Amino acid sequence: MQRGQPQHLACIIAAVAVIALSACSSSPSKTADVGPAAADPTAQPPDVLPPPSKPKPTDDSLLGDLFDTTSNWTELQVNSLPALPQPGNLLPFDVSQYSQLNYSVDGKSLSVGSDGVVRMTVVITSPQGAHNVYYEGVRCATFEWRLYAAANENMTAWDRGVENGWARMQRGGLNGYQSALATDYLCENKSPKDGSASLIVNNIKYHRAGSLTPH
Repeated sequence: MQRGQPQHLACIIAAVAVIALSACSSSPSKTADVGPAAADPTAQPPDVLPPPSKPKPTDDSLLGDLFDTTSNWTELQVNSLPALPQPGNLLPFDVSQYSQLNYSVDGKSLSVGSDGVVRMTVVITSPQGAHNVYYEGVRCATFEWRLYAAANENMTAWDRGVENGWARMQRGGLNGYQSALATDYLCENKSPKDGSASLIVNNIKYHRAGSLTPH
């Protein structure tokens, strides 16, 4: 072997090493996986579900009408009836958006008795203009109602022959308007709301309907 061969071989090895280092430095490096949210700063977080709503109490728990808190209760005698209603004293109230009938209370007739009964005249008007006029009572303590009298066919006098006893109010049906009145205006905590006939009348007049729970 000639004396210059080892030096020539060393030069070849060094050249190969330089080429290899150059190739490594030019290859793309892999970036760390930081997730889609970090890669895209405009990405929005997932929707947050609202907290579950509190269950609404049933009518019975709301009204407390499963028992009578006044076991020795005595109803006042209704010996006299109010004057038949005049159109200017009628206060309309809502019962159902699906009803074709119009309902009103005679504000002049509404009273709150010492026995806890709210008594008033209710006028029901059909789309054809026919009227039914009733003088009724609502007992908030037991969520009951009764009929004292109805106007005769000529609307000239009261007829007490239709009088009936106390019956539980139900939503909807033939006596749905009593339940709507009691719930929205007449009763609160098993007692006449605000304990005042004038306040109840104003609430109906200005449509300040409320629930049976305290404000």
